[in-house]
Amino acid sequence: MTIILGNIDRLFNSLEHFWEHKRTERIAANVLIITFLGSLTLIEFRRQGWLPSELSAIIPSSHYYAINIAFSMLLGLEVIGLVFSLANSVSDAVGKQFEILSLILLRQSFKEFIYFNEPLVWVETSKPLLHILSNAGGGLLIFLLLGLYYKLQHHRVIIKSPVATADFIASKKLVSLLLLVVFIGIGITDASLYLTNQPTYDFFAIFYTALIFSDVLLVLVSLRYSSSYEILFRNSGYAVATVFVRLALTAPPFFNVILGVGAMVFAIGITFAYNGFEKSDATQSSPAALPQESV
Repeated sequence: MTIILGNIDRLFNSLEHFWEHKRTERIAANVLIITFLGSLTLIEFRRQGWLPSELSAIIPSSHYYAINIAFSMLLGLEVIGLVFSLANSVSDAVGKQFEILSLILLRQSFKEFIYFNEPLVWVETSKPLLHILSNAGGGLLIFLLLGLYYKLQHHRVIIKSPVATADFIASKKLVSLLLLVVFIGIGITDASLYLTNQPTYDFFAIFYTALIFSDVLLVLVSLRYSSSYEILFRNSGYAVATVFVRLALTAPPFFNVILGVGAMVFAIGITFAYNGFEKSDATQSSPAALPQESV
């Protein structure tokens, strides 16, 4: 088992180094720019009737759809970053989930534009405008609450043995790699459906469903190394927050924001309570508390 985890650790580290390299970041940014400009060009060609009928059938007619495509690809890149963050810190990975949720809400705001005619007409924007304001406002609220969430994080060592710590990290890397395989599989399936002009899945809703199972698996794996009540409750609570995020992704307008912001507040409450246990443990282990502890 140790040999397997060692190989997993090396594979994960290689992939993470490649993904976080500055050159990879520049290539990803260039791909986003080319995709955005290319989408605008193809959409204009379709509007002018310059594309073959087979290609025209899968190209949208609204220029605003190019924004949706670029944002979807950007979110895909953020999801890969989330996969790699799972191996570092549970709390940081949860924060990354909410970062992606806030971007998804902004994407939903842009997505409303694809139903508008060009140029924009005020009469057509009355109802979609409320959805745009709701999603954008929800994204802003989560962005603000994330600042508080990260300030509340007090990373501490929960496993004393260096060997056990290395095994635990390697186990989390294994879960991350499995999640990466799921991400690639969903992406390939969704892309093939789109290119064959078939109904596609809600990519991020499916991925967050897989994320729920991975969070629960990490909770169970952590029990091998620590059965502390506060750690168990914190990790389980974060998994529940992921369930709320998953529900927010498929909820109708306004309810999606309520669920998303509520999940963020729930995660902050868990962090605040967990920090209270941390202070209690520190007080009990201090010299001044020893006489009370012996009573």
